[in-house]
Amino acid sequence: MPLLAVDQYVSFVPASDDGAEPQQACVVVVMPAYNAARTLERTYHDIPHSFVSRIILVDDVSKDDTIAVARQLGLDVLIHRQNLGYGGNQKTCYDAALAVGADAVVMLHPDYQYDATRIPALVQPILDGKKDLMLGSRFLGDPLAGGMPIWKYISNRFLTSVENLAFGLHLSEYHTGFRAYSRHLLETIPYRMNSDDFVFDQELVAQAVACHMRIGEIGMPTRYFEEASSVNFRRSVVYGLSTLKVVLRFMLHRTRLRRSGKLARRNKPTR
Repeated sequence: MPLLAVDQYVSFVPASDDGAEPQQACVVVVMPAYNAARTLERTYHDIPHSFVSRIILVDDVSKDDTIAVARQLGLDVLIHRQNLGYGGNQKTCYDAALAVGADAVVMLHPDYQYDATRIPALVQPILDGKKDLMLGSRFLGDPLAGGMPIWKYISNRFLTSVENLAFGLHLSEYHTGFRAYSRHLLETIPYRMNSDDFVFDQELVAQAVACHMRIGEIGMPTRYFEEASSVNFRRSVVYGLSTLKVVLRFMLHRTRLRRSGKLARRNKPTR
């Protein structure tokens, strides 16, 4: 598979598929990676490869052997020349997935916290035309039994309650690293305008709600262990405050007190 280097946004050209049988739907898994060498292989082997058309890993200047492991597994690898952050990484992921013709895009953290065998269940409502965004929720099960720290459990519950009130939804969790998007959603919302930090995910959900996208969720087992990535308490506080700011921006936009370009539809599709 090709090894490409990108500064920010990528112009991604897939390998030739001449002679291949046409597929009913193109499901692309994207993995925003940073120091994921210890968990990437386990995550990869759980992916149902007969269901997935392509796997793209974007490395955000890892200091370990993430790139070497990804190349050994045969993934499509994109490399940032400078660290662009979690949100910046995802922008490259979605640009690349759209460029290779994805009908549905699965964003999967390569830290093995999420059960990748659940990809077909996560994506099917999108392929059936019933949903535009699907979330893998740890809170439809028992995240504490899976090892989630109590402070993270409480903060997640609080932020999810606030977002449900603001967005008019009844989801069990918004703060998951396992989600799927329709091509229509990614071509409609201006995700490139979002933060390069962790709050990118919540900005994207707010955009989906503002653009009247259909949102659903499925249950997802929780796995916390030493090798898995985790945001520390200080970064979590910053993330929580940033999420509340996203909610405030959404409320001001919805009530027309202050319109936000981030919450408007794109002028043109990506094609």
